[in-house]
Amino acid sequence: MFYYLTGELVHVGENLAVIDCGGVGFRLTVSATTLSLLPRPSAEGNIVRLYTHLVVREDALDLYGFYAKEELDLFRMLIAISGIGPKVAISVLSLLTPDTLSEAVASQNVKLISRAPGVGIKTAQRIVLELSGKLAPIVASATGAKGSTQSSASMSTSMSEALDALIVLGYSRQEAQKAIRAVPDAAEKPTEELIKAALSHLL
Repeated sequence: MFYYLTGELVHVGENLAVIDCGGVGFRLTVSATTLSLLPRPSAEGNIVRLYTHLVVREDALDLYGFYAKEELDLFRMLIAISGIGPKVAISVLSLLTPDTLSEAVASQNVKLISRAPGVGIKTAQRIVLELSGKLAPIVASATGAKGSTQSSASMSTSMSEALDALIVLGYSRQEAQKAIRAVPDAAEKPTEELIKAALSHLL
């Protein structure tokens, strides 16, 4: 029904973004990854575009938004797996970017995927089984077509480890992601050095 929405970002919350399109406010459920890439709402107005997926239920119409087309594609692949609904898919995509999810599936890193809230070992195993061999085209498209924009959305292994460490220290996922991406050449830094640098942006 909707391919994407372009409008003024008027509100953000936990896994939530509201976009004003011609006087109509659309409430979208978003991943922590998408949330970390959105600008802050301001009086001047920030125009954003989010790719969308509409989930139709008996009692509601739920709209999901994604900063990158590749994340939307992964969301649709996840909810196509038996037993995985939109909430679990968003949980996985909040923990893992397209690149890191592809790496986790390729290496059969069930433990990493199971860290997502609502995802147990069996569900993580099902994700690995169902997505094996299917993610390379999506990641290749993200790297080739989006260039620097997709690069900013993805995280290296050290960045993912630093993210986990900052969350353990009590920072929200959104705060931790923004601090890590504020570090110059973050993807090239060792984990410990990256944590220290990110903390300097948080303290």
